[in-house]
Amino acid sequence: MELFGKNKEQLRAFCQSLGEPAYRGAQLYHALYAERKLDVAAMTNLPAALRAKLTSAAHVTLPSVKQKYSSADGSVRYLFALPAPEEQSRRKVAAVEAVFMPSEGRQTICVSTQAGCAVDCQFCLTAKLGLISNLTPGEILAQVLLPLNEMSGSGAPGDTASGEENALAARTNVVLMGQGEPLLNFENTFAALRILLDKEGVGLSPKHVTLSTSGVVPGIDRMAKETVRPKLAISLNASNDQQRNVLMPINRKYPLKTLLAACRRYPLRNWEHITFEYVMLGGVNDAAEDARRVVKLLAPLKRVKVNLIPWNPGELPFQESNDERIEEFRRILTDCGVPAFVRYSRGRDVMAACGQLALQEIQASPLPVLR
Repeated sequence: MELFGKNKEQLRAFCQSLGEPAYRGAQLYHALYAERKLDVAAMTNLPAALRAKLTSAAHVTLPSVKQKYSSADGSVRYLFALPAPEEQSRRKVAAVEAVFMPSEGRQTICVSTQAGCAVDCQFCLTAKLGLISNLTPGEILAQVLLPLNEMSGSGAPGDTASGEENALAARTNVVLMGQGEPLLNFENTFAALRILLDKEGVGLSPKHVTLSTSGVVPGIDRMAKETVRPKLAISLNASNDQQRNVLMPINRKYPLKTLLAACRRYPLRNWEHITFEYVMLGGVNDAAEDARRVVKLLAPLKRVKVNLIPWNPGELPFQESNDERIEEFRRILTDCGVPAFVRYSRGRDVMAACGQLALQEIQASPLPVLR
């Protein structure tokens, strides 16, 4: 049985199937996720006899780090080679990307929930891949735990110092903004999130985890009902339906009126707001009139903020907005009572920035196809 990616109840049931008490499953869960011990031999909170049973009856299968690309700003783009999951008989390509972004006193990890993406946003290089496959809960979790283990020591599985795991988790932000649309892989994404946000699991705070969606309305409504959930971010990128239909074809299925209605009924916690992301495309969506239309769109919502994201270059027919346009746009929103911030992406020089994750090395020199 594959252990990694399983929740506490699944691990309890598995331990019982081995003739062990159920609480051993909770200990196994703690070792995997709270202590980040990704090798059964390193799980010293378990008796040696149980570790021997687990070695013969189970395994921990992790993506391997195929390559790391380090940016001048300290960010690191990870290219992970993915294992063939038990429940998936074939996969077109065996890789996905994540980005580690350190800053003073904290770090942010941008993770993928799918390999490729089906949403087809025209300004995003990931769209050129199409949808390759959904990632499993373990493959999503590994994009967080493997970089954290590298941060905490030698990088060897399970090589974490006592007490360091909790301190590191407290300094970690996770954004589900890499490859894929998280709400189109809802079950696996939330299976991973429940472990990430569990105090007895990885132990991240919901205040430090953000899920970004292109506007999959049924998924937003479903997310609203989740007891354990991250913060919500909406990828807006346009000021009217005509514009958004071209830039984000998903708008034809869930137009702005439908999307914003879902945002209005979304239950915000008392500390929470909805973030709207707006990629600034020179001469396309960055005019003062666009800013004023965005103000009108968001006016009915209670607590929002807007992140203006300068477009990151790639082999696509767009250009960056100039600094004057971006500042004018920000000022119009702010003056009208909509908090707006310019968010420059990290790792542009190694194709790690927002919209640049396109498995370019795989396209040039493919990894083995998993069948």
